[in-house]
Amino acid sequence: MRLGTLVYALAFTAATLSTTVEAGVPTDQLRGATDRVLKVLQDAGLKEPAKRDARRQQIRAIADEIFDWQETGKRALARHWQGRSPSERQEFSTLFADLIERSYISKIEQYSGERVVYAGETIEGDQATVRTKLITKSNTEIPIDYRMQKEGDRWRAYDLLTHVGQISVGYYAIGTVAAKIARRYLTASSVQSSRG
Repeated sequence: MRLGTLVYALAFTAATLSTTVEAGVPTDQLRGATDRVLKVLQDAGLKEPAKRDARRQQIRAIADEIFDWQETGKRALARHWQGRSPSERQEFSTLFADLIERSYISKIEQYSGERVVYAGETIEGDQATVRTKLITKSNTEIPIDYRMQKEGDRWRAYDLLTHVGQISVGYYAIGTVAAKIARRYLTASSVQSSRG
């Protein structure tokens, strides 16, 4: 599966109608975010080209609530995360989220009635997996699992896994993009540190 297909699926998962299945708090919170994105996409006042930036800001704000960019960044940087200062970690997480937004927001805006079915969830302590299926217009089902963790009373996604044929893709695939950022970021950071 190509990264673009994965993120396309992610984008529509965050922006489509849902079907109710017995759900717990993680599913309810993911569904709530999905419903809010859908309202933004369907808002006639935000469909005008002049409202593009306002529409995108609202979608990003919702994504920032449900996705834990710092945890995603931590997992993408792996062993390099520990050597980063808190400000460097925050900067990397913000850059990573900005890249995802710039790369894929237009796919979210192409929403045209695809559906998401919430197929269940598994909770183990403060970790959860919410299983969904993206149903395309041609009735193709794309399973997408959101891995989430609890932060206080909120559940936030840090990874997604999609299965197409025998291929499973999670943040390690997104890590291709993250690795490019990380290499540039770590190299620039190391150069700045050695000059400081």
